[in-house]
Amino acid sequence: MKLLMIYCESFAYKPQIKTLENFPDFTESVKLENVLVAFTQMEAEDEENQKYVETKLVKNLKWAAKKNETKHIVLHSFAHLSESKATPEITKNLFDIVEKRLQNADYNCEQTPFGYFLDIRVDAPGRSSARIFKNF
Repeated sequence: MKLLMIYCESFAYKPQIKTLENFPDFTESVKLENVLVAFTQMEAEDEENQKYVETKLVKNLKWAAKKNETKHIVLHSFAHLSESKATPEITKNLFDIVEKRLQNADYNCEQTPFGYFLDIRVDAPGRSSARIFKNF
């Protein structure tokens, strides 16, 4: 699992190119404030350790959100952090589980449209806790 977490004072996206036909269509633009964005890549080897990856992902997200004083987390599939990739279906399933776990822990958690290239705007402050990379 590769995880790049960026705290954004403002994060906006708009779906541009659909890359995976088996997932829902999205067209709307979204703008969020005071949010931790998790650019996440589940790797092929993670498929055998899904519970471990799920637990580590949730713990890291909660920790980074606390460091940045936010309870709002966005999960974004970012398949550019490694050449190894889990299947889209398994990755999406992990996102759904993690989203529910975070919501049950009183976080506002959502996902960017899965299977899209997005136009994105990131406004992140220049401090070390605003950019955190984890590999597990």
